Amino acid sequence: MHQFFIEDSQIGKEYVTITGADVKHIRNVLRMRQGERIRVSSQSGENYFCSIAEIGEEFVQADIISKDAPGTELPSKIYLFQALPKGDRMETVIEKAVELGVYEIIPVAMKYCVVRLDEKKAMNKVKRYQAIAESAAKQSKRSMIPHIHEVMSYKEAVAYAKNCDVCIVPYENEMGMAGTAEVLNKIKPGRSVSIIIGPEGGFAEEEIAAVRDTMEVISLGKRILRTDTAAIAAMSIVMLTLEGASYEE
Repeated sequence: MHQFFIEDSQIGKEYVTITGADVKHIRNVLRMRQGERIRVSSQSGENYFCSIAEIGEEFVQADIISKDAPGTELPSKIYLFQALPKGDRMETVIEKAVELGVYEIIPVAMKYCVVRLDEKKAMNKVKRYQAIAESAAKQSKRSMIPHIHEVMSYKEAVAYAKNCDVCIVPYENEMGMAGTAEVLNKIKPGRSVSIIIGPEGGFAEEEIAAVRDTMEVISLGKRILRTDTAAIAAMSIVMLTLEGASYEE
């Protein structure tokens, strides 16, 4: 079943109205017809099963069949701070992190990042990243589209991450998983989580020193992970921790 996102204002008592680029996609790409069912998520996170009633040039109207519950969102907001990687690895990180339940992704320029983006390239990249996030959100039946933030400096990222209840920094030189287990026990439904992932060249010593006293520096195991693998691994363990806590409740 295909998934679409709309604003709250596009929801009526008995039907929803889809506008914008999705109209052309429904009509010309998916070639959908009246009576076909779709899943629609609103800006506020409400989900509906609908049946297409009318396909026009500028809009698609679909009758509301039922409300979908429970939602597919995690009980906590996860902010993933990803050091800019080379090639298309950022796209992979975004796709997989969205599937795993991330709330917001923040690309970060760090000392040992191989990639350097000027302002124009950075803005174009973010637009591309946002489109990937939307596609992944539709595929994984998310109730919202995670936001891709503009590229931040490391200093800006650290200041932003500190707003979260639990701040995790997986570090390749950190030893032992006992500390990781202790940190995961601090993650509870409703508590926001930030995850800062280093670049291909690793964290600079001063970057770790800047967060060691205020954030949770942890290990992801004995093996050295690529930056994209580290992001997916960290997202996975946080997602499982939150899903498990919600199940117990």
